[in-house]
Amino acid sequence: MMKIHVLQTGQVNISESLAFRDEEVNPSLPKLTVLSSYGRKNRKWFPVSAYLIEYDDYLILYDTGWHRDISPNGKYEKLSQIRHQTLKDYLTNQGLVPEGQAINEQLESLNIKTSDLDYVILSHLDVDHASGLKHVGDAKKIMVSRDELDFANKNKIRYVGNMWKGVDLDTFEFEDRLHGTEEEIFENGPVGRVYDLFGDGKFQLINIPGHTPGLVALKITNTYTGKYVLLFSDGGYAEKSWREMILPGIADNLDQAIESLKWIRQTSLNENCIESLANHDPDIKPHIIEL
Repeated sequence: MMKIHVLQTGQVNISESLAFRDEEVNPSLPKLTVLSSYGRKNRKWFPVSAYLIEYDDYLILYDTGWHRDISPNGKYEKLSQIRHQTLKDYLTNQGLVPEGQAINEQLESLNIKTSDLDYVILSHLDVDHASGLKHVGDAKKIMVSRDELDFANKNKIRYVGNMWKGVDLDTFEFEDRLHGTEEEIFENGPVGRVYDLFGDGKFQLINIPGHTPGLVALKITNTYTGKYVLLFSDGGYAEKSWREMILPGIADNLDQAIESLKWIRQTSLNENCIESLANHDPDIKPHIIEL
């Protein structure tokens, strides 16, 4: 049996149109910051999730959430945020981590040392997913797709490289799986690119590009029953994203984002899907899934 802990490592305050694309206005990133009147309207707090999976003797963490440095005293602190994530990112994302909610603090509450983590898998390297990396820097293996790291290293405006500076990142390459039956091809994601963690179909890292080129969804499958859980990070910001086909406000490639969201929708509607979770869904509360 696998046990999936759905954790929330604080919150992020963003323009609602960053989460749910406003097709009429189609705002650019500067319009989504607090510098614009549009960006100051309808701002909302969204949860920042991370997921701990217990499987046999393995401990696997998917995403790391915010670092304690963003809220040293468990409260909203402007200067601390600017120091941690830079001014440019603060203008778009404001964070808050109440006491006890940083990922290392939550692991400690479960009597787990960060050094006990066998794998840390990063869905992508945006600040609210990679900020907490140094809290778990002594994990046995920290993984990110080569596509994502290459994109992040070239895109200094969007990313904050200091968040993984000095961290031993293990990059992986997706396997192209574009052959087989239509059903088999569909299983392998919107672009047919997968990294199978153990090679047995239980933990599949599936490329869902669009929001970023190297964005990774984690599909966790009980291979005896066929039942699975889909963690799709920022492929959409909530269940309503795939139900109503609402894209994220930021997409590196809009066409790919659409195809990825279609795949998330179909995979979520499958009768074998127990839960399908977006990282920032306001309706999701911390809970445990047994698979």
